Amino acid sequence: MNIELSEEQRLVRKMAKDFAASEIAPRADEIDRSKRFPREIFERLADLGFMGMQIPTEYGGAELDTVTSALVMEEIARASGSVALSLAAHNSLALGHLYTFGSEHLRQRYVKPLSTGERIGAWALTEPGAGSDAKSIQTTARKSGDEWLLNGEKFLITNGSVADFLVVMARTKPDGRGTGISAFLVEKEFHGFEVVKDQEKLGLHASPTSDLLFRECRVPAENLVGEVNHGHQDVMSILDGGRIGMAAFSVGIAQASLDAAISYSKDRHQFGRPIAEFQAIRFMIADVATRVEASRLLYLRAAQRKDLRRPFTKEASMAKLFASETAMKAAWTSVQIHGGYGYVVDYPVERYFRDAKLCEIGEGTSEIQRLVISREILKSLQFG
Repeated sequence: MNIELSEEQRLVRKMAKDFAASEIAPRADEIDRSKRFPREIFERLADLGFMGMQIPTEYGGAELDTVTSALVMEEIARASGSVALSLAAHNSLALGHLYTFGSEHLRQRYVKPLSTGERIGAWALTEPGAGSDAKSIQTTARKSGDEWLLNGEKFLITNGSVADFLVVMARTKPDGRGTGISAFLVEKEFHGFEVVKDQEKLGLHASPTSDLLFRECRVPAENLVGEVNHGHQDVMSILDGGRIGMAAFSVGIAQASLDAAISYSKDRHQFGRPIAEFQAIRFMIADVATRVEASRLLYLRAAQRKDLRRPFTKEASMAKLFASETAMKAAWTSVQIHGGYGYVVDYPVERYFRDAKLCEIGEGTSEIQRLVISREILKSLQFG
């Protein structure tokens, strides 16, 4: 397997890295502390083509492959987990679902303004009683003339309060489970849609996570995304691709944590010399650096398989599982190396530590990833 990057991939990665270092990193602490969604950063991301990374140019996108998009995600997350999370929800989930399964009418009307950054997207699946068990959603949609009427609530929706367009999953077959789910494109101005509140969170404060309410929300019939009652299969497909992005997101936070640990260990002196000279510190850095590199290779492998149109469900879950747990390990190690300074807000590692935990939860918990991986492995075995 060859994962040598092309010249174009290296150039786009450098562009993302330079932008993240100059435009995002200097604002990262401020937007986190103020819990402010940085629209000005997303306007600049749009100028770079990063608001529609994998969307064809005819719809306003940059038409990047999965490998390149994942590399961009890593570099953005390295500077700010909040910006990267909102970017991922917009690109991988909302836009990915709409472009992949939406009609040409929906593509023409909604994909271009999302791809060019004129509008922000969100993807609304999770509910108070339906997290890992996506088949159990209770939001309903019933046909009424040339409209669908949505009723229910959504919980912990990234970008929910800032999104202009949302892809919303609802039950269209009341007596079914996974086979009775459909997706709908909802505009924030639609009658019956309401943002209830933004949640107070451990980390990722500049990326809003919202609770939403639908009361007889009127959605035009043509805003059905995909086939009726086929939404669960589509959701699983979107999550497979999204997990590659979350793995890259995790590597970005892990790399930032490692960078901070290395820098601090060289500058911090104890017992008359830099703490980087102590074997205990060196071994901690070596362990994290190895895990970060392995995580990067895992997500690149999954991304390459997706680009080659090969099965990648197992590889995406492996990448997401290992990278997310690496992010948590890297952040923990960096705080430990910083000692007391790692526990105060004057150093960014406390933010990395808070942000990293979401990696093990979002787009499928670590436990769900292990279920997916084991299922994919065991179904290929032949039992006598």
